[in-house]
Amino acid sequence: MKFAVSYSTAHLGADPDRIADYARYAEEYGFEGLYLPEHLVLHPGAQLHGFEVPPTLPFLDPLETLAYVAAATDRLLLGTGVLLLPYRNPVVLAKQLVTIDVLSKGRMRLLTVGVGALPAEAAAAGVDFRTRGRRADEAIDILRLLWSGDENGVSFHGEFFTFDNLVQFPKPYRATTLPIHIGGSSRPAARRAGSRGDGYFAGGALLPDERMAQWELARATATEAGRDPGRLEYTRWSGFDMTDERLAAFAEQGVDRVVMSASSADPAEQRDELAGFAERFLTPGR
Repeated sequence: MKFAVSYSTAHLGADPDRIADYARYAEEYGFEGLYLPEHLVLHPGAQLHGFEVPPTLPFLDPLETLAYVAAATDRLLLGTGVLLLPYRNPVVLAKQLVTIDVLSKGRMRLLTVGVGALPAEAAAAGVDFRTRGRRADEAIDILRLLWSGDENGVSFHGEFFTFDNLVQFPKPYRATTLPIHIGGSSRPAARRAGSRGDGYFAGGALLPDERMAQWELARATATEAGRDPGRLEYTRWSGFDMTDERLAAFAEQGVDRVVMSASSADPAEQRDELAGFAERFLTPGR
């Protein structure tokens, strides 16, 4: 089982020193990677995951923040949870992601994308909210196409994006592509994970039966698409209050990676959470 952490500047603050310290502590204690969320804009009355959120929450841009984290660490993998894919130009995004990967020597490997849940956010980005799923599908295809293309160029003709003979270098660091995980808590997200993703990062507050149904749907969709379902990674959220029983349940469900969210805004308490979890679950020999 792999263990990573999430740092939400909206809840834990956007101070650069605190972000760098948290990332260094996570690396020191043996966590695999660090995830950052994304929101372009909020508005009064906006609801996320069923709760109204203050519009003043300070969401930093995740990619620029991850580049900063990469410079402050040595081995920590870099992730998004989730990047709002329909609201970004995939040609520009392909360049941004591979730049971080090259400069970090191959650490931009926990990219997780989603389609967004706020219609006003889509409108602000100039995107029809109803098309965001199809836009995301095209964007995933374009990212992989550009990363795999050679000096002869690649072409794409879709509903939302069209180009001919584009050449984009450099390529991912010592790799032919970057992993793209799909985040979400819906059956369409699960199907997207199976048809196009390298894994499913399941979110939301779902009943166990629905949770398992979505994971099975992702695997079945991969099979139907001629892809190997055994290559899909399954990522789940948890708290630092992880128990042996909960970890065993995750393992039984086929979970490959667990991502913890810091529950305290106090830097000393955050470090204690990381250290305590590492002592219980990351100690060699466990």
